[in-house]
Amino acid sequence: MPKIQARTEYYSGCMPLSRRAFLGTVPAALGAQSAAPAGINRRDVVSRHNPTLRELDPRSPLSVGNGEFAFTADPTGLQTFPQPYETQMPLCTQSQWGWHTAPNPTGKGQADLRLAEFDTFGRKVGYATSSGGQKQLFDWLRENPHRLHLGRIGFAIDKPEDVHFLQQTLDLWSGTLHSEFEWRGHKITVETCCHPTEDMIAVKIHGRIPVVFEFPYGSSAMNAADWAHPKKHGTRQLEADPNSLNLDRRLDEDTYTVRIAWPDIAAAIKRESAHRFILTPAADRLAFCCAFRNPRQRAGYSAVTPAAAFAAAERHWSAFWTSGAAIDLSAAPDPRARELERRIVLSQYLTAIQCSGSMPPQESGLTCNSWYGKFHLEMHYWHAAHFATWGRPALLKRSLGWYNAILPAAREKARQQGYMGARWPKMTSPDGRDSPSGVGTLLIWQQPHPIAMAELIYAAHPTGDTLARYRDIVFESAEFMASYAHYEAHHDAQSARYVLGPPVIPAQENHPPRETWNPTFELEYWDYALGIAQRWRERAGLPRKAKWDDVRAKLSALPVKDGAYLAHENCPQTFTGRNRDHPSMLGALGVLPGRKVDRETMRRTLRKVFAEWRWADTWGWDFPMVAMTAASLKEPALAIDALAMDTPKNTWLPNGHNWQRTNLPLYLPGNGGLLLAIAHMVRENAFPKNWNVRHEGFPPFV
Repeated sequence: MPKIQARTEYYSGCMPLSRRAFLGTVPAALGAQSAAPAGINRRDVVSRHNPTLRELDPRSPLSVGNGEFAFTADPTGLQTFPQPYETQMPLCTQSQWGWHTAPNPTGKGQADLRLAEFDTFGRKVGYATSSGGQKQLFDWLRENPHRLHLGRIGFAIDKPEDVHFLQQTLDLWSGTLHSEFEWRGHKITVETCCHPTEDMIAVKIHGRIPVVFEFPYGSSAMNAADWAHPKKHGTRQLEADPNSLNLDRRLDEDTYTVRIAWPDIAAAIKRESAHRFILTPAADRLAFCCAFRNPRQRAGYSAVTPAAAFAAAERHWSAFWTSGAAIDLSAAPDPRARELERRIVLSQYLTAIQCSGSMPPQESGLTCNSWYGKFHLEMHYWHAAHFATWGRPALLKRSLGWYNAILPAAREKARQQGYMGARWPKMTSPDGRDSPSGVGTLLIWQQPHPIAMAELIYAAHPTGDTLARYRDIVFESAEFMASYAHYEAHHDAQSARYVLGPPVIPAQENHPPRETWNPTFELEYWDYALGIAQRWRERAGLPRKAKWDDVRAKLSALPVKDGAYLAHENCPQTFTGRNRDHPSMLGALGVLPGRKVDRETMRRTLRKVFAEWRWADTWGWDFPMVAMTAASLKEPALAIDALAMDTPKNTWLPNGHNWQRTNLPLYLPGNGGLLLAIAHMVRENAFPKNWNVRHEGFPPFV
């Protein structure tokens, strides 16, 4: 079985939703967990995986962030040399609220898009799967709104050849990026951090060198920026004094403000062009904060100094690492263990800065744009469920509450299609509008996710407040699920059953919707989530829903052929011709408890997947999913082999990013999936016995 190579040190060449609308104040997020008992030296485990770079690596820049805001830097500690990164891993400054909507050239909206009709057991149901002759509108709806690069901050260095990179290290324990380089023979040291509760970076510089602040127009491209059209947007100076400058940014109907402050430092800032400002220190020392704000969310800026920001970041990250769970693989004799531990540590950091915000993250988080910056709700579980399984449920709570905000739109979507309850979108933005797609609009496996995640929160906090917070999400999700399941009556009552689809596209997306029904993973997920929803009704003092119980009792059996599970009931053969994309049938056991699963059938399926799957055509979360199935089957060697698979989509860069392809240079579902798998392996005691794994702080409901 292909294996991870032993790691050697790598030296590399604006939306109106409020972040506080869901949990109250943000400061309760990263650090507000109970400290775990003493045992593992967590600082040693974390610090031995601090990423270190010694030259510019366009695929592996380092980021600082807080879940709502992130800043990605080159080896200068800022965004001085963006060009080499543009097609590899763009250097962006992004936030949860920072979106741009380009002018609509059609004058039409979602309601005007012609839908493709699919026969659904004798009735027609419309889905936005094709342009229907409205390509311009179709494309505009897909691309808007798109996430925005809020502004580039870099040094005023005209010639890259004047720079010699020395070393850059991200200190994970304090959340501080330390950078050293030589410029024109002078050593420059830079420290960069992100404030834990403000959309702000703080920077300390030793060495006299000017800093540039510049701002782009919006773009749906991977770099989230258009630098070629300065007249399409505006940057207006507001208040200014000797130690600060406030700016107002206007992009069509979107707006935000920026504050640059350098308290107690002698420096001067001047406007060089319409969207470019240069801050020049009077001596060889400079410290500043740069904060971004959506004025529709919050008014005014806090008076945070650079020193206070660094102190807050250090408190924040030390609290994060000492909370929740930890695992130490250093005693394992297998050379793959150190690399696996590195991925685990960096995945905790990356998901905390990218996936713990007030809305579900896009697949590339707050680093750069993928699918225009929109988030995919079928991936929300893979991004964020691990927070609860690692004993940090507050980080999951932050985004789960967002479903309440879009509940009216989800109910309307279900109603328009003739269903009850709420149907959650697949690819969406903060407004919850489902983006048109030839595939996405026909997916259903995002539907049970909010139920499963709400149950994780309840397991951590079994209170009336938890029930009240998420009950509408749970009940409306289940109501749609029961309504979506179609009852096939037969003259023999024992043969009557509920079926899922057609039309449906399963998690393994390469199946035609009109010829697909009863996908294995979705059947199991329907059973699992409806069972949870019934328990929530009982906890709330409500009677069980008879329809939900009836659907569970009569739901179709998981489809089997030749002794293995199929992707769906109408598969002509087990894998042939369909052994690519996600081997989603495995998710029925591992990701889920597998109440309907026969263990030996699943064991045969697992081994068949290992032998026959086209691993180069999978995705980053597939390897953790396979590992979870193996763990549930008490196959620890296969679980490690799955996580260690040597194949392109299981590439892990020096910064911890799970690389997928050129236009998807990081894939956070792979990071979150790894953490889910590790927690599941702890629960199932599914590490090889000679690995001598030490762990602590994992909650019993993992």
